[in-house]
Amino acid sequence: MVDVSAECNIRVLCRFRPLNQSEILRGDKYIPTFHGDDTVIIGGKLYVFDKVFPTNCTQEQVYNTCAKQIVKDVLDGYNGTIFAYGQTSSGKTYTMEGKLHDPDKRGIIPRIAEDIFNHIYTMDENLEFHIKVSYLEIYMDKICDLLDVSKTHLSVHEDKNRVPYVKGCTERFVSSPEEVMDVIDEGKSNRHVAVTMQYSEISYCFFILEITQCIKTGAEGAVLDEAKNINKSLSALGNVISALAEGTKTHMPYRDSKMTRILQDSLGGNCRTTMFICCSPSAFNDAETKSTLIAKTIKNTASVNLELTAEQDYESFLCRLEQCFPTFF
Repeated sequence: MVDVSAECNIRVLCRFRPLNQSEILRGDKYIPTFHGDDTVIIGGKLYVFDKVFPTNCTQEQVYNTCAKQIVKDVLDGYNGTIFAYGQTSSGKTYTMEGKLHDPDKRGIIPRIAEDIFNHIYTMDENLEFHIKVSYLEIYMDKICDLLDVSKTHLSVHEDKNRVPYVKGCTERFVSSPEEVMDVIDEGKSNRHVAVTMQYSEISYCFFILEITQCIKTGAEGAVLDEAKNINKSLSALGNVISALAEGTKTHMPYRDSKMTRILQDSLGGNCRTTMFICCSPSAFNDAETKSTLIAKTIKNTASVNLELTAEQDYESFLCRLEQCFPTFF
């Protein structure tokens, strides 16, 4: 038995899509057997996850299990990431995006956008939110901006907290779920243009949503110095660098690719992360499915993002100084 969820701060979920039309016509055998809500059996071997979704699960069931709590965590000040991992045509795009404008078949990203704004609408009127989104694609280890196709060689940098970010990417402020969907439609349209320009279908797509929460005071809405800075990353991936799936390495080679560099905070850093493993049920894909199922889980230690006032920052500095030099104090 392979337990890929034990002692891990990253939640690992597994979803099997139904046999597609070509697999049915080919007469492919349906190979997974499900046991309980956390185990799948392939070729007599058990694989245990935090949750396993069989082929008949709905988009709403997937969202409620994997994403709803992360939305609450993000609005409480944590970083959050959800990404899909699996072979080509295993259901990653359907899980993350689904049919964007279909109420029942929408995927995780459009449901998160709606959920975030629904939470904001019910929060204290003295809280003020600024929400902006970016949409990126990585192909041949080059970062392309899907909201500005002229930006094709963006680079990854680190902020003051050593969290990686993409410098110079387009950021659009949004004020409703509908505006988020407009941005996604625009980005997908630009990605389709890229495909006609001989781009490979094997690329990685990142949808990044960043929220800044402030507290208003008085009629003027003056902002207090202390404000939570929240970063939400939603990532739809084709494949993950194989080194991230090995449990024996003490060093993870994040700098080996732009994709793993961007996801460094999500895979082993300060982030509430859900890893969604998508699989084909067909015997034709048996080897790749087994390879996908043993994806390595990585521990994260998440903490709230809070921008301190100058006074609070100084007090924190004194505390750290006292810890380093107790005899001096």
